[in-house]
Amino acid sequence: MNADAATPCAPTASDVLAAQARLRRYLGPTPLHYAERSGCWLKLENLQRTGSYKVRGAMNALLAARERGDMRPTIAASAGNHAQGLAWAAYRLGMQAITVMPKTAPATKIAGVAHWGATVRLHGDSYDEARAFAAELAAQHGYRLLSAFDDPDVIAGQGTVGLEIASALSPDVVIVPIGGGGLAAGVALALKTQGVRVIGAQVEGVDAMARALRGDNRIIEPVATLADGVKVKIPGALTRRVLAELLDDVVIVREAELRETLVRLALEEHLIAEGAGALALAAGKRVAAKRKCVVVSGGNLDASVLAGLLQDVRPRPPRKPRQRRQERLTPPAASTPPRAAGPLPSIAIPVPRAARTTPAPETSYA
Repeated sequence: MNADAATPCAPTASDVLAAQARLRRYLGPTPLHYAERSGCWLKLENLQRTGSYKVRGAMNALLAARERGDMRPTIAASAGNHAQGLAWAAYRLGMQAITVMPKTAPATKIAGVAHWGATVRLHGDSYDEARAFAAELAAQHGYRLLSAFDDPDVIAGQGTVGLEIASALSPDVVIVPIGGGGLAAGVALALKTQGVRVIGAQVEGVDAMARALRGDNRIIEPVATLADGVKVKIPGALTRRVLAELLDDVVIVREAELRETLVRLALEEHLIAEGAGALALAAGKRVAAKRKCVVVSGGNLDASVLAGLLQDVRPRPPRKPRQRRQERLTPPAASTPPRAAGPLPSIAIPVPRAARTTPAPETSYA
């Protein structure tokens, strides 16, 4: 059962289309970028307003509430990106928003929320502690409690990422990071009717959703991770219901892989991504597909963290691209018949223009 609503109903693909119609006036599509060294497309939600896809779900939730006549102040718990998305959406719509963030939230995200005029409350050392405090405030003051992921309107808003990918690319597989599961559930709703595989990515030791989908309902404290945006101890009940039906697989990434991928994005693709934003690309290395797309979900990374990573992490050099060995136009020397004493008559052999190049050496390149 959804903790944020008494009788939740799962969103549908139609809800995602309705969200796209609502958001078109406020949010433009984010670009796709082909990362040649990684061999996949990147959906750059790190270039989204407020630096994360989260603004889609927050804006759709406020617009849908306004359509229903619900103008109550909205309160939300967030590690940072959902709070920034809610603050920006409330500012644009002239509505009141209160955000509860853990004390460990990155300073850049806290500053981003305050910039858009939302009330900021710092409480606890984790998202789950902040969420419990937000629920208390909502009950005391009659606020609307908006989940960062386990809400039908939020899920539908995040699903517009999938619609944009499908309209521009026609991919075989899309890989998305998973914390509570809002983005993955929305993208799966948008793409499964089109035959696209949707694969989730989680960090080793921060894999509550992967365990829940296997039937393991134990509550385990997440380990420390660079991907603070997906550090969720209890995944969403509504998102779990959707993903159990639609998600194709979950890839678990090691923390070292995540850190290296983030640095690679900065050095090779000249893109700044936060830990959760680099997670899908790290997982994408293990997924085989002709045309794959990964969602770079956010770019709100503290400058001090990035500086430390660039100093400490030394990525391995990328493999050289494979080169096809050209076919020889003459047989090897060992099979050439011995030369006769007299001169042999010359024979003109027509050679296609495309083949008039220097033959490649015997050794093929890795």
